[in-house]
Amino acid sequence: MVTSESKTSGDKPEQPVIDLAELGARIAERRAALGVGDLPRNSGKRRTPSKKALLAAIEAAGGKW
Repeated sequence: MVTSESKTSGDKPEQPVIDLAELGARIAERRAALGVGDLPRNSGKRRTPSKKALLAAIEAAGGKW
């Protein structure tokens, strides 16, 4: 019988499991405590033609990057 179950992993993970909602909240708290506001967006001055085309296609499809 073939199984995809790992034979080396135990019941507990070696590294702690990170809850992304909790991580986001902790980062927001630290940023607020340090007085860090919104980070400026990339100006896009050095975008390749393919990246520009991709972003234009996303915008044309109604997406917002």
